[in-house]
Amino acid sequence: MMPRNEPLAAHSDDPRPHGRVVRERRFYRAYGLTIASEVTLPELEPAAPGAADVVIAVGAIGLPKPSAATDFRFEPDRQYLAWHAVGAFLISDGRRIDIEPAPGVDDTLIAFPLLGPVMALLLHRRGLLVLHASAIAIAGTSAIFMGDKGAGKSTTASAMIRAGHQLLTDDVVALDLADPGEPMIVPGFPQIKLAADAAAAISLGEADVRPQVHPAIDKMQHRLNGGFSGDKVPATRIYILERGEGADITPLPAIAALPAIIKFSYVTRFGRAALPDDFAAAHLRQCSWIANHVGVCRLEVPTGLDRIGEAVDLIERDLAAGSRRS
Repeated sequence: MMPRNEPLAAHSDDPRPHGRVVRERRFYRAYGLTIASEVTLPELEPAAPGAADVVIAVGAIGLPKPSAATDFRFEPDRQYLAWHAVGAFLISDGRRIDIEPAPGVDDTLIAFPLLGPVMALLLHRRGLLVLHASAIAIAGTSAIFMGDKGAGKSTTASAMIRAGHQLLTDDVVALDLADPGEPMIVPGFPQIKLAADAAAAISLGEADVRPQVHPAIDKMQHRLNGGFSGDKVPATRIYILERGEGADITPLPAIAALPAIIKFSYVTRFGRAALPDDFAAAHLRQCSWIANHVGVCRLEVPTGLDRIGEAVDLIERDLAAGSRRS
């Protein structure tokens, strides 16, 4: 369904009615930000109470509830995302997220869109380039895995973790381009989502598997106890995953890399309405810069989970060769 872009009603800094039930505020750390949240988010790393970069609050937003399955509306300083089965989310100025849950929905289900598309859009509004991808840290270098649904992004990332490397982030990859000479991947949080067959084939050691939160969500959340990098890592290589007969890497010229980066940038899934005013031009500049300065390759991953190790070996050799050339 194409996003709607209807005007949002005016609201105050805190649109929730007086007398609401006050939730406990917990502090977390993710994407280089201190987050004060009224939604319990065990997926994130806990942080000491203090000044928050982002506030997440629960209460009435004061906008009409979505009549369709989804309802997305965008303005330069506010973005409204609603899922009928989960609830509504209002992002303000890249610093605040107000949530009005659907009746009977608990924090576990709210966290799925909150830590996915909602967080991705907030990070985008804060000036980061956000990709729908997974990222791994490998001895001071990094690998970003992009691809269509089912291409094996999280599976390949998990195989890299099993091989001794560290997760940077799964699903939402945020790139900090503040230093034009060295784009950095900002670490997310120590969780990766895997389908049952991939989880059975790729053991992640001491990872805690959380219960399935909704029948429509087929991937299980694996909370890592180790194997996570909490430090920024330079963006070294982007791999666009495809299925193939054998493991193979083909470098892409910038003219071919740019459309792929645009396609898998998170904000484009919301359509042109999510890029108002100068955001579209800034987003294109960011994508173009990455296409020209970070190695982008097509990675063929062999069909069959029993052969995922072939792709891991090839990635390790490719990054090691790149480091020697540098």
